Amino acid sequence: MSPRIADQPIGALRQRFFVYMMASKKDGVLYIGVTSGLPRRVWQHREALIDGFTKQYFVRKLVYYEEHENAAAAIAREKQLKGWRRAWKIALIEKQNPQWNDLWNDIAIP
Repeated sequence: MSPRIADQPIGALRQRFFVYMMASKKDGVLYIGVTSGLPRRVWQHREALIDGFTKQYFVRKLVYYEEHENAAAAIAREKQLKGWRRAWKIALIEKQNPQWNDLWNDIAIP
């Protein structure tokens, strides 16, 4: 079942943008993306609903994410991270998530 939007007071809703990294396993294949609906987008990857890279390489674990105020900032950060060396990406993940835990439960809305 797809995650739903939590009930929030009117005025509390604002557009949020996220850059996220998913992995096939610890030190495995990495994918970097940007979205305004993190729970929905990660769910789509986890369920292999999106044809392409994440489905082909079994990239299902959310291992890193960060929030941005606007789409332009999120897209710029995504491009920056995609240009980084793999070792830098791994260091960023391990700073926030040293065990490479799947962060799905942190963002999923029951």
